[in-house]
Formats: sequence, structure tokens, C-alpha cells
Amino acid sequence: MLLNVSYTDKKVTRKIDAAVGKPFSLKERWALGGIGSPKLFITDASVEIQNLLILDNNLNSCNIEMRPGGIIIRFRSLLETYGLVIPYHKLSIYKGDLAIYSMFKDHYFIKVRSDTKAIQKYFKKLMDYKADNAPTSIEDL
Repeated sequence: MLLNVSYTDKKVTRKIDAAVGKPFSLKERWALGGIGSPKLFITDASVEIQNLLILDNNLNSCNIEMRPGGIIIRFRSLLETYGLVIPYHKLSIYKGDLAIYSMFKDHYFIKVRSDTKAIQKYFKKLMDYKADNAPTSIEDL
């Protein structure tokens, strides 16, 4: 779901917490080695997200926050902050061209450039966490 997260709103906070869980505690953040991504530059996005990004002339960038049940991709447009909330069971990550990662959820997608080792290390951590905390599939039984 794509939400405006610019302002503190209890309804929006409850929606996010229900979809991807409450934020990690400080101890869990320390154990994971941090939960936030470096600054990611957006190369392509779905129509709804692209319509928000073209409203201003700034460089299109985003960041990712890991949560126990999913991720939140945050980006800015004009003076508003938007968040794409993706539970792990709906998250698909593909490494496409030379240095492009694509993240999909239903009809939303964002493609980001991954030209540094820090970004590649973060995506590896994200995919490992997703795999470790995924429910048991029928094939594994």
C-alpha cells in the first residue's frame, strides 16, 4: 500500500504496524547491524509512484526500512514523504541489469541503482532476513 507518511497519524501508523509489524527494538537493530539502507537512486517506478516523483525536479531517491514483517520504501515528492509498505510474503526482489535491483509488490514496483558495495551488502542482508523469517513452505515439509 502506498501511504503519505509525512505527518504523525495514528490511523496510518496502525495500518503500517498491522502490515509489517512494529519497528525493531534498539537491541534487535544492533544485532542486525542496522535496519536502514543507504540512499538509493530510483531509475524506474510504476505509474502511481512515477506520477508522484515527476511533480518536482529533485533527484529521485529513496531508502528502505526493514521491519519484522516486511519493508517500507520511503521517498519524497514536493514537500511530502510517501511510503510503499510491502510485507515479506508479497515482496519480490530481482537483480536485473548490471547494477539494478527491482522490488515488486502486486502492481507497484521500484527499480534502484546499486553501484556501491554498501547497497549490495544491504540487499543481501534484506534477502537473507526474508528467507530466514519466511513461513515454512509445503515443499520444505
